[in-house]
Amino acid sequence: MAAPSLLNWRRVSSFTGPVPRARHGHRAVAIRELMIIFGGGNEGIADELHVYNTVTNQWFLPAVRGDIPPGCAAHGFVCDGTRILVFGGMVEYGRYSNELYELQASRWLWKKVKPQPPPSGLPPCPRLGHSFSLYGNKCYLFAGLANESEDSNNNVPRYLNDFYELELQHGSGVVGWSVPATKGTVPSPRESHTAVIYCKRDSGSPKMYVFGGMCGARLDDLWQLDLETMSWSKPETKGTVPLPRSLHTASVIGNKMYIFGGWVPHKGENTENSPHDCEWRCTSSFSYLNLDTAEWTTLVSDSQEDKKNSRPRPRAGHCAVAIGTRLYFWSGRDGYKKALNSQVCCKDLWYLDTEKPPAPSQVQLIKATTNSFHVKWDEVPTVEGYLLQLNTDLTHQAALPDASAAPNTLGGRTDPHRQGSNSILHNSVSDPANCTKPEHTAVAARGMSLKSKPDSRAADSSAALHSPLAPNASNNNSCMADMLWKSEVDEICALPATKISRVEAHAAATPFSKETPSNPVAILKAEQWCDVGIFKNNTALVSQFYLLPKGKQSMSKVGNADVPDYSLLKKQDLVPGTVYKFRVAAINGCGIGPFSKLSEFKTCIPGFPGAPSTVRISKNVEGIHLSWEPPTSPSGNILEYSAYLAIRTAQVQDNPSQLVFMRIYCGLKTSCIVTAGQLANAHIDYTSRPAIVFRISAKNEKGYGPATQVRWLQGNSKKAPLS
Repeated sequence: MAAPSLLNWRRVSSFTGPVPRARHGHRAVAIRELMIIFGGGNEGIADELHVYNTVTNQWFLPAVRGDIPPGCAAHGFVCDGTRILVFGGMVEYGRYSNELYELQASRWLWKKVKPQPPPSGLPPCPRLGHSFSLYGNKCYLFAGLANESEDSNNNVPRYLNDFYELELQHGSGVVGWSVPATKGTVPSPRESHTAVIYCKRDSGSPKMYVFGGMCGARLDDLWQLDLETMSWSKPETKGTVPLPRSLHTASVIGNKMYIFGGWVPHKGENTENSPHDCEWRCTSSFSYLNLDTAEWTTLVSDSQEDKKNSRPRPRAGHCAVAIGTRLYFWSGRDGYKKALNSQVCCKDLWYLDTEKPPAPSQVQLIKATTNSFHVKWDEVPTVEGYLLQLNTDLTHQAALPDASAAPNTLGGRTDPHRQGSNSILHNSVSDPANCTKPEHTAVAARGMSLKSKPDSRAADSSAALHSPLAPNASNNNSCMADMLWKSEVDEICALPATKISRVEAHAAATPFSKETPSNPVAILKAEQWCDVGIFKNNTALVSQFYLLPKGKQSMSKVGNADVPDYSLLKKQDLVPGTVYKFRVAAINGCGIGPFSKLSEFKTCIPGFPGAPSTVRISKNVEGIHLSWEPPTSPSGNILEYSAYLAIRTAQVQDNPSQLVFMRIYCGLKTSCIVTAGQLANAHIDYTSRPAIVFRISAKNEKGYGPATQVRWLQGNSKKAPLS
């Protein structure tokens, strides 16, 4: 986590949709990028379900149906996949609930569920201010506040320290309550505390951590329950323990439990000698407990002033939710107006990045032209942008121009007129001349490392051309440009003719030869990275980059998101037939994260056709119908198209990254039928989501251009829609 002075809070000021009214006592959970809020209130208890999309900054009210629960406050609220459970809470002043409701968020369907009572004993009594925590297929209920009086207008509070376990059924429904037998000293009765569950990675048993709460006075004690042995203990901690508090929030990100806000005793109050708080106030202090080392760290102290309004003001009864490594905070109360006999509630939404974002995936090629690249990378959740850089100091530019001097690949001589490769680089160096004709090698696939000397064994070109199996090919080792065409995959994983199949980009790379290049000119100086720019989304059209000032090896400071003033820098255009390295890093409030692995692409050489586009896959009686659009830049007459299918072989089973392709079509038409028999022999690629892989390329008078690779998704990754 960043040092306290570097905390970069962000207040969300630009959003759309119906914003919920300010409140306290509400609860929130996260489903992917959605923050789902229920209950709480100020002037009356709210019964609406509000959803905030953290990607689009949009609030919306889903159309819920079924057994809609009454509004409640200080309730239990947990999320299991796309299922949400609500237990207990205050439904009106002095009247508490012990009812359990389930929401299927994929359909926004509420259902009242009735768990079986414990084998011995009574089910949980009505309560508020309890903790309700999920781990695996069980929820753990601890403590809370009950009303001893049957008259809701005559509130007789009773603090609880009972402990229940609720077993869930898979997907929907519950089994019942049980009362586990615990060992050790049980924490004292309390309400408005927090409880989180954490398990050390690769070791240890899950443990529930209970912190704070109140029982007449605010508490600052920390308790640990081992969920395997059901043993209570008080861990010894280091560092400064946060002030006693209640109505705070506790959120786990990584191995840290973040504590924010709440009610704390007034300054100067002697909490040790007083069983009750005489005065209290809200706080905006912020600390975390390292759950591996049991050490507290203060990020914002209770006395730290905020004259610039650069962080959330003091509050209690708010909600906090972790999405990725980002913490969101919304609403809560910041004081009590005795004259008005009402709470003063905050209306603001804040977030805080707790660490720098992880490295994105490698940059992937969508399309290459003679002087531009259209590239993409996988989205990183909860980031504010991406820094894209390129590098031109490659051995490619120092290689001999005579293609005949290049090493042979797959036993065949390379074609000096062949379009160069567009490839992703995995810490390696490749030779742009080292690409064979696609009719020889199934879209110019390469499966061999570069050698310092040519292989004297030559292959018969015609034999390779008519062979039913294309030579060794790889997602990572091929001279082709991949195209990305996003779309949905329907529930049965068969694409109707009106939908475009999901295409994922896996452009090529060439293995690095550990042998020293025979050409001493190929030894270059240290790499210099130039900024392409900062992009809000995960795609970029690259036709220029910013030149480095003299004497600099890199441009952007990898710090707290410091970047140069691009308006002061000169631009350089991309040039044809040139290889460029790419890398990308994500940016959030903590700064610029680590860069991705390197990718490498080559701009097209003028005269060769571009890659086919708009690939569609639909099912038919014979198998599937594969169609595509001609290249947007044919550079002459298209003589033929070739389509290839990745097939199963023993070699692929031994090394799944080395694909073998079979040509399934060659002709002038922009479509073909892939028979059920051919599909039965298809290789299922599991490098990301399971998919069948096709490649399609076009040929003009100069030869074949780059290929389009299509991954036809085969399921096992279906997610229920949430909106």
